[in-house]
Amino acid sequence: MPTVTFVGVGAIGLPMARRLVDAGHDTTGVDTLPAARERAAAAGVPAVAELAAAPRAEFVIAMVATPDQLAALVSDALGGDVAGQRWVVMSTVGPDAVRAQAARLAGAGAAVIDVPVTGGVARARNGELTLFASGPAADVAAARPVLDALGTVRVVGDEVGAGQAVKVINQHLCAVHIVAAAEALALAGALGLDQAEVLSLVEQGAAGSFMLSDRGRRMLQGTDVEVASAISIFVKDTGLVADAAGAAGARTPLLDAARERFLRAAEAGLAARDDSRVIETYTEAGA
Repeated sequence: MPTVTFVGVGAIGLPMARRLVDAGHDTTGVDTLPAARERAAAAGVPAVAELAAAPRAEFVIAMVATPDQLAALVSDALGGDVAGQRWVVMSTVGPDAVRAQAARLAGAGAAVIDVPVTGGVARARNGELTLFASGPAADVAAARPVLDALGTVRVVGDEVGAGQAVKVINQHLCAVHIVAAAEALALAGALGLDQAEVLSLVEQGAAGSFMLSDRGRRMLQGTDVEVASAISIFVKDTGLVADAAGAAGARTPLLDAARERFLRAAEAGLAARDDSRVIETYTEAGA
């Protein structure tokens, strides 16, 4: 079984790494946060603080949060020997960032594919993520023993960057759907309705969506609800969507409205809270 170094064992990365362990892959996690490494060890995934401390593996999976973090990871890797390694970029970083870092790695002899994922923490735990895979067909095929343990592979192109482009569309819809769910549940409260009852009534009808059912329940809990995906992630992701739209000359007024809500939530001190807490922007004065 191929060996794996999994960089970024956070909320979604850890259950993904655990799936690889369960599938028989010798997997080492990498995370700069001590708490993340402790959680990984408790889950049966040995973890180290930096890439250089991990045993050399056939596959390196990058599940970091931002384009800058990906660039820093690649810089660290290029301080060693990456020749012959296979890198799988699963972070949401946008087409330009993944192409730039793939070119650096390829120049040093590594094979790179672009495979952002969607589905959330629950589906990561169950191995039911959707993986938007792009890159040379032979490299995607070589990675299938690793990718298949994580979910359903959808090949979206033969060039690195195509997966990120599809993920941009995915995140556009996710951002708008989360904010729409928050606005609707806030409206239910303003109308004097029981928000939980309204959620149970509408989620199975034509108005239902994954984000309404998944985030809606967390919206009805308190600020301290467990973080599955932070507000800061959607600040970053909506920025990537806005940048891609701007470069393409596309108009995205709904995305712009949703982005404003996530930015407002971050400015209110909620950046590290679960993204469902965007509903709190509807309870602010003047919201």
